[in-house]
Amino acid sequence: LYASPGLGLSLLAQADYAPFFYDNGPYSSNGNLALFSLTEDTPVGTEIYALNGTDPEGQEVRYGLSFEPGAKEYFRVEPKSGNITLVEQLDREVTEKVTVFVMDANDERPVFKNLPSFLDVPENSECGSSIYKVLAVDRDTGSGGSITFYLQTNGQSSKFAIDRHSGVLRIKPGEMLDYERSTTHFITVVAKDGGGNYNGKEQVMSSSATLTINVIDTQDTPPSFVGTPYFGYVYEVSVPGSEIFTVFAKDGDLGMPKPIHYSLENGTDGVFSINKTSGVISLLTYPIYLKREIFNMKVKASEVSPEGNLMDYGFTTVVIRVVDLNNHPPTFYGENGPQNMFEMTMYEHPPEGEIIRGLKITVNDSDQGSNAKFNLRLVGPGRMLRVVPQTVLNEAQVTILVEDSAAMDYEKFHFLTFKLLAVEMDTPERFSATADIVIHLLDTNDNAPKFSSVYYIARIPENSPGNSNVVSVTATDPDSGFWGEVKYSIYGSGADLFLIHSASGIIYTQPWASLDAEVKSKYNFYVKAEDAEGKYSLAEVFVTVLDLNDHPPEFNENFLEKTMIIGALVKIEAQDDDAEGPNNVIEYSIMKTDPENIFDINADTGEIKLKSYIKSMDIVQNITKQNDCTWSVVVQAQDRGSPSFSTTTVVKIDITETQLRGPWASFFVQSRDKPLHILGMIAGVISLMVVVTVFISTIMFMRNKKSNRILPHRRIRRRNKPPVTFNGRHWPPPPPNAPALPPLLPGGRPGDRQWVVPTVLGTVAQIKPKRNRNRPVDSVNAALVSELKMRLDQRRLANSS
Repeated sequence: LYASPGLGLSLLAQADYAPFFYDNGPYSSNGNLALFSLTEDTPVGTEIYALNGTDPEGQEVRYGLSFEPGAKEYFRVEPKSGNITLVEQLDREVTEKVTVFVMDANDERPVFKNLPSFLDVPENSECGSSIYKVLAVDRDTGSGGSITFYLQTNGQSSKFAIDRHSGVLRIKPGEMLDYERSTTHFITVVAKDGGGNYNGKEQVMSSSATLTINVIDTQDTPPSFVGTPYFGYVYEVSVPGSEIFTVFAKDGDLGMPKPIHYSLENGTDGVFSINKTSGVISLLTYPIYLKREIFNMKVKASEVSPEGNLMDYGFTTVVIRVVDLNNHPPTFYGENGPQNMFEMTMYEHPPEGEIIRGLKITVNDSDQGSNAKFNLRLVGPGRMLRVVPQTVLNEAQVTILVEDSAAMDYEKFHFLTFKLLAVEMDTPERFSATADIVIHLLDTNDNAPKFSSVYYIARIPENSPGNSNVVSVTATDPDSGFWGEVKYSIYGSGADLFLIHSASGIIYTQPWASLDAEVKSKYNFYVKAEDAEGKYSLAEVFVTVLDLNDHPPEFNENFLEKTMIIGALVKIEAQDDDAEGPNNVIEYSIMKTDPENIFDINADTGEIKLKSYIKSMDIVQNITKQNDCTWSVVVQAQDRGSPSFSTTTVVKIDITETQLRGPWASFFVQSRDKPLHILGMIAGVISLMVVVTVFISTIMFMRNKKSNRILPHRRIRRRNKPPVTFNGRHWPPPPPNAPALPPLLPGGRPGDRQWVVPTVLGTVAQIKPKRNRNRPVDSVNAALVSELKMRLDQRRLANSS
């Protein structure tokens, strides 16, 4: 039984290994025919088995059978498919040869015959090619002696694969060896048997070994430049022969590097050269003759063979830039050349966004490229102005724009000073330049006059003569010249009595003005401050006319007669025509009484009353020897002004006594001079009684109407009921007794009438025409006075007899 490679195929791999059969076990119908059994009654022509094998290099295999010489050929194999067919009838009894098999146990481990080992493999070996065959033996038989191979990768990817049956190691399809990336590979090969019974248990045994693969470098990588991209610079001070830049390349085949040859291919314009061995690029002319600022040169690096021939090559680009040295700072120019001071004059508050045209400034940097790029900035008070452009390359016309018009105020700044800065942006030196800009501002009428206060409060005495100063107002206009001159005027309903000085702002009274606090004490009007162009502002003036004590207190009458009932008050009243306190606040005092020491007076109200110890007419008669009990009291009314004025009057008071008691007596006494009050009270009482009567009648009517029946006439009989006692008192109470007679007067007789009627004396005083105050005549009071006079005369006649 054998398998052989097919004919007519060329082997491209470096190693060619024999084909091998697959060992699929004793009970398989394909494989290597190991331990195959067949019954003797199998019909002739039956396909009894299929041989199965492969070639490590992947070539086509052919199958065949060989028999011992002279032996009968019972089987035939098909060379391509490996199918075995029975061609002779089998007879088990004819055979006399007996074979006794001793069954093997799996007690041996696979043993490598050519590992560990070192293997050199060229890096240009094709993918899928066989590079090595691992040999291992296992002395066991059957499945315990069959070996399969594996690669132990520990989860890492590998460029190699091994045939599990033949042990042939290959480069994986799609993988290539690369000396430049990895020069050595370490492979761990595992040989594992098919397993078998050992001591009654299934046992699989394996072994491992390491194969070290050294990758051999071959000529497959061109030279490569190191440190790309390349940039070189030619400065304005360079001379012919100056080294501009050096390129460097190395052979890509690191195992056997070869020398490098350098050359310039294009882009040099004939002004650069390169050293063919060192790679140094040099300048051939002066920079002034260079026609371009940037040169893109193509440099070639070629490998040189030992025979001196140029082999593989590579390219790179070298960028050479002609660089200007930064040896010129920015410079400002005026109309006549370099200038660092610019002045102009303009009106204040120009429109925002307007270009200041009085400044003609140019800025320039003579360098080239980034050395000539700089920023412009304007530094000064606030953010009034703005400069454009803010970024300049080489040269630009400087433009100044107004940004904050309100801040450019002549009243705050008569002139403005700014610094114009030019600072390079991308240079290490950061050269800069400065220029001063001075702007003189001219004034305009941009302000209205403004008062020092929004209102003014003034006070003036009422007796002030005409042309008296009242108050001085002040308004200022910050504008200059005639625009700052202020003219004052007043207007309003309260300004009739006043004038104002148009230049000074002094407010004074009209020459004919007469101020009287009692007539009008408050004035208010507006004052206007205006400049030459009509811009103005207003303020309000409040004038208070101060009251002077120019009116003395005055009584309604120079001589007053009053009747005083013991226990009651007599009130006198004076008036002061001054406008306000303390000038119109009156204090009352008793200057003289005849007889004395009997009256008190309330200083604030003018109420006169008897001394507290006088409680009856007996006490009064004990004080005086007069029978009529009449006193003359001199009362003074004095104001609290400065200076203080006072007025006196004589009050004749007739003291009497009445039997009336309680609130009604007090009311009638207090209202004796006010008959309308008494009449009103009586009318109110009568009205209340009428309302109550109507209310009760209405209730009774509604009650009788609701009952809707006629009540029988019944005779009412009164019964004498015993009095009922409540809390120690009898009810109903006994009828009231007649009032007791008053005590006898001193010197009187028991038979005389003891009822004493007080006397009231009343005289009408002359009314002052200035006051024009009239009082109504009390008819009731007059009748009472007449009756009292009559009784008094009768008493005098009785005493005299």
